[in-house]
Amino acid sequence: MLPSGFDLKKSAREEMIHEGFDPDWSPEALAQASALNGRSGPHADEGVRDLRSLLWSSIDNDASRDLDQIEFAERTPSGIRILVGIADVDADLPNGSPIDQHAGAQTTTVYTAACTFSMLPERLSTDLTSLNENADRLAVVIEMIIDDGGSITSSNIYRALVQNKAQLTYGRVGPWLEGTAAIPPEVSRSAELAPQLKLQDEAARALRNQRHRLGALDFDRVEAHAVIVNGEVKDIETTRSNRASDLIEDFMIAANQVMAQTFTHWGVSSIRRIVKSPERWPRIVELAARKGAALPDQPDSAALAAFLEEQKQKDSAHYADLSLAVVKLMGPGQYVLSRPGDAPQGHFGLAAHDYTHSTAPNRRFADLVVQRLIKSALSGHTCAYADDELSAIAQNCTAREDAARKVERTMSKRAAAVAYYDRRGDTFNAIVTGVTPKDVFVRVTHPPIEGRLVRGEQGVDVGDQILVALVSTDPQRGYIDFAR
Repeated sequence: MLPSGFDLKKSAREEMIHEGFDPDWSPEALAQASALNGRSGPHADEGVRDLRSLLWSSIDNDASRDLDQIEFAERTPSGIRILVGIADVDADLPNGSPIDQHAGAQTTTVYTAACTFSMLPERLSTDLTSLNENADRLAVVIEMIIDDGGSITSSNIYRALVQNKAQLTYGRVGPWLEGTAAIPPEVSRSAELAPQLKLQDEAARALRNQRHRLGALDFDRVEAHAVIVNGEVKDIETTRSNRASDLIEDFMIAANQVMAQTFTHWGVSSIRRIVKSPERWPRIVELAARKGAALPDQPDSAALAAFLEEQKQKDSAHYADLSLAVVKLMGPGQYVLSRPGDAPQGHFGLAAHDYTHSTAPNRRFADLVVQRLIKSALSGHTCAYADDELSAIAQNCTAREDAARKVERTMSKRAAAVAYYDRRGDTFNAIVTGVTPKDVFVRVTHPPIEGRLVRGEQGVDVGDQILVALVSTDPQRGYIDFAR
């Protein structure tokens, strides 16, 4: 039986505070949110296009309520025209206001098994600035022409008034696009929506193939989610990416590249998202050698991409384990200031020289800042932030993102510790995910839960596949201990 008095929601709140987050809104922020209740709707300024007649749709997680993006596609003589509409959060959130100050301190929405700690009040993130179905909303639109080879031949950015005609989910659209399920009812209710989504899928696949030709990495992502019923953790479920989630990822990557390249073209300072060359490249080379492949001595994303694709085709059953090992060895990304004339630092995993985060302003403060920068440039107004402000924001966003990962990882462990409290002694296949001078960490593959290796840890390194037994779990502390 579980230790008495353990409360997962209370634990999540305590962990947030421990990592430096403030889960409570100030009276001033609450007053600002309340003042928005009487707003009649979006007001289009001069220069804002009315694109509400287009067949916009969104695809997101099944439980998502803060919708940041909608998409539209049409075939043209030059290629497939893609429009990505991003929620204009800035329209309802003045720079420096109480809510903005809170968002700037937190910088990100934190998702835990027990609850979600939103960067913005729900009145904004799930209503006024969420691109909800059949609601008129202001958006920043990124327009791209994709040719048959997957190259972006032209692009444009502008503001628009939009309306989401169909709120769709990965879980229902993905299997249909893959040909393993019937068309979802929410897609079939419009004769134009199914071919529209097929066209989006065609453009997305072209974009993805082109990125891979340039050396972008393709990982098999497996995510674990706690199944909570009436406040109790019942099990741990896993989800994988599918054709629908890939579609949205491909569009968002392209949109973020266009946004960064636009800043460069206009000579405007901005925040970039970078992933440096892996410091532990020699270990990646060693893992490849175990598979009979030879990687260059120096980091090379194209060579790594080719190796990963070969392994995906050759040994799909263990590809998720290899993906996880490489991801851990690459290390996390970070936000940096990019000024006109600065040499691009690039994103190793995407094989991209210019990349920023701009497509989730309801959930990430960096994206909201980028939105303000592009809107300032579009209107010809003075830049919303000075370079030293952008540098400080970038550093804080990186630090808070790291802290958010710690909260989410700890709460995932606590939820797993609850779910597997009575399974001590069971054995699992695992992969080593971290090695420090003091500890070795492993991740069980089915279900994908992480813990510490307390016995038999000598001589192992990241990427090693081993058999472990569950020794103990401590839900209160989030400890899951395994023995080799």
